[in-house]
Parts: sequence; structure tokens; C-alpha cells
Amino acid sequence: MAWTYPTAIFFAVIALLLIVFTVLAIRWPETPRVGILRIETTRGDRLFLTLLGSAFINLIWLGLVPAPQPYALLACLVYAAAVFRFV
Repeated sequence: MAWTYPTAIFFAVIALLLIVFTVLAIRWPETPRVGILRIETTRGDRLFLTLLGSAFINLIWLGLVPAPQPYALLACLVYAAAVFRFV
């Protein structure tokens, strides 16, 4: 993997998300909640589902959608909002 600016930004954002969610868990302890999937999830679980789903959205976008890749970010943001709201 070549270390380009986009690659560095990607890993920096992931690291920042982990730090923010750690601080949130320490500052305001989380209680699991049951959402649309009917399983208990915490903020960390929802973050993991968001990151995993976003990876698949981007892969599918690369393979099937002729639109530019940055538009996949919009789809990922909508997906993230839905996961954190309903799951």
C-alpha cells in the first residue's frame, strides 16, 4: 500500500474515531439498546457496523456505479446516520 495523503487521512480519521468513542465511553458510560436488528448494540458496535457497511458500499460503488467515487461518501454518511439512529 502506498502512503498517500488520502491513505493517511483515512487512517487518521479511523484513529480519531476510536479516540472519540473511547472518550465518550469513559465520560458517558453506554447502555446497550435494542434496535431494528433486535440485538443489543452499543456505540462501538454501531461504529463497527458503520465502518464495515461503508467498506462494502465503496466496493460495490467501485464495481457497479459509474458515478465518481466521492459520491459514495454521501451514501456512506446516509448509511452511518441510519445505523446510529435505528440499529
